[in-house]
Amino acid sequence: MTRDEIIISAEQFTEKASGNYINSKTALSENYVGIKIFDPPIFAFGYANDELYETYKSNEIIGEHFISPLEWLSAAKTIISFFLPFTDKIKLANGQSRNWPDELWLHGRFEGQMFLKELSIHIQLFLSDAGYNSLIPSFEKRFKTGSGENKFTSNWSERHVAYACGLGTFGLSKGLITEKGVCGRFGSILTELDLPKDKRPYKNVCEYCTMCGACIAYCPVNAISTEGKDDSLCSAFLGKVLEKHKPRYGCGKCQVNIPCESRAPGMV
Repeated sequence: MTRDEIIISAEQFTEKASGNYINSKTALSENYVGIKIFDPPIFAFGYANDELYETYKSNEIIGEHFISPLEWLSAAKTIISFFLPFTDKIKLANGQSRNWPDELWLHGRFEGQMFLKELSIHIQLFLSDAGYNSLIPSFEKRFKTGSGENKFTSNWSERHVAYACGLGTFGLSKGLITEKGVCGRFGSILTELDLPKDKRPYKNVCEYCTMCGACIAYCPVNAISTEGKDDSLCSAFLGKVLEKHKPRYGCGKCQVNIPCESRAPGMV
């Protein structure tokens, strides 16, 4: 099995799967029915034994609760990291107002996450059917979201994994900027299949961010500054969105109408 075979299979699944389209049963408006959530995914393939993962156990990055790839799957050879970019309709809709997330964005965040799981399982089965044991950390029972002192981090970070694999670098909003921008969702799979790896094309964790500050102005609760992001303010606002739109939640205002919405401005 080759990298191209995995990518092509994922692209075809993304295009054809019903889960990547808003359906009449869940649509918040009949005008949303049939709207596509994600464009084709982009991929990066990294080393499961990359020394960078041990640094993630530092409290300055994630913390001791981070579980490294080989702790998830001891025989893993490759990490497959991917980014699903939101379609223009999803992004444009959320850029219309600065106060509350648009309903289409909420579909992208909620139903989009369900589709991300579908795609992840599709890739996992594609690998398993070819005889290669694979694992999706974020869907394992051991996966834990943040709590206590680590309430804003989990024991497997899709963004940090994507950075390690070479998909992109961080911005002021803590979003990861890829060649397709910051608007979208990340996923990853560990596999025992040994595939050719990508080289990280950057040296700085914020290399693709020009520090223009555009995301600062678009945050509805002023959670972002030139010093970074206040996770408490962001989380509190997401809680209000959940109260208003349960079970859907999200915001994404710091990801639209900005230079890195659909590209990486600092990418050479």
